[in-house]
Amino acid sequence: MDLVEQLGSEAYLAGNMGSMPPRALSQWLEYMTADGASTLAEERRNGREQPWKVKYVGVGNESWGCGGNMRGEYQSDLHNRYATFLNQVVRVASGDGEGNDQLVEVLMARSGKHMDAFTLHYYTMPGDWSAKGAATGFDATAWARTLKSAMGIEGRIAAVSRIMDKHDPTRRIGLYVDEWGSWYDTPPGAPALHQQNSLRDALIAALSFNVFHRHTDRVRMANIAQMVNVLQAMVLTDGPSMVLTPTYHAFDLYRPFRGATPLRATLTTPRFRIDDVELPSLDVSAARTPDGQVVLALVNLDPKQPAKLATGLKRAAHGRLLTATAIDAHNTVAQPRAVVPVPFDAQPGKDGLTLMLPPASIAVVTLSAAP
Repeated sequence: MDLVEQLGSEAYLAGNMGSMPPRALSQWLEYMTADGASTLAEERRNGREQPWKVKYVGVGNESWGCGGNMRGEYQSDLHNRYATFLNQVVRVASGDGEGNDQLVEVLMARSGKHMDAFTLHYYTMPGDWSAKGAATGFDATAWARTLKSAMGIEGRIAAVSRIMDKHDPTRRIGLYVDEWGSWYDTPPGAPALHQQNSLRDALIAALSFNVFHRHTDRVRMANIAQMVNVLQAMVLTDGPSMVLTPTYHAFDLYRPFRGATPLRATLTTPRFRIDDVELPSLDVSAARTPDGQVVLALVNLDPKQPAKLATGLKRAAHGRLLTATAIDAHNTVAQPRAVVPVPFDAQPGKDGLTLMLPPASIAVVTLSAAP
């Protein structure tokens, strides 16, 4: 809670619906947020005078699995009970993480009026849960399989959204993709869930951002798992040393999209194949910033071939590019700048603005004002 306050962020807590009674969850919130003279507020004042601010409360987490192995019908009854005693917070229902449409249907039908948001968990890996794959040292086939897995999040968002639309046609309830990112095998001797972070992970992040942009009518929160030292982290530490990962730089590249309004972008792109995997060469997102500028995000998925994007626009583009000479390039304490953004600019020619992207790259550019 102190870190959240320092960052100027909002707190999103998940209550333990698997074994903690509703009264305990209500008491925890009172302890943290009460501003009166109650017993719990006075206990908090032993270490913190001012109440904390908690905006989002998860009613359980992964209730279909490690949060209780519940049937949807049972979970919905429990959710309704807990949510009844949560006031002045955004009530977030534990949703789907296994591609289970029937679970989404049950929860929306039985608990829709008792929730303000519904969660979706989606993890990307080149293999499966028994052998997820390596974070580095992979080949082009593993590259392609991983990116195809990452792009699969769009189909899952669309499927969940269709069910939500049926029960919530006004789209009052937000879809929170509150766990997403890559998940690889933990190397021998490494701490649990630790993994290196490569250029491939930066592309996973960029492709995910573009998907979220295309679905902002329903997707209103998206939280990568996780921030530091675990899974697709933005920061890795080694004793007193800290390294910014390629995923960190992907987040940094996309900062112009913060607060922007998505624009419809129509893309015609060739496809490429690596072994049994076929992918589009390019993926794009466009948006208008609050001050009226147009920003473009471009991802070249092909690890071998450059991409040429003809826009037809009579504007210049200025921004940054993230790429590397190896598809598993990554930053370490010894080489912290192996994968970092570089300037990326283009001027319009007689046929308009054409952007040339190197293989396996991400570019985010802002267009100059219209002539």
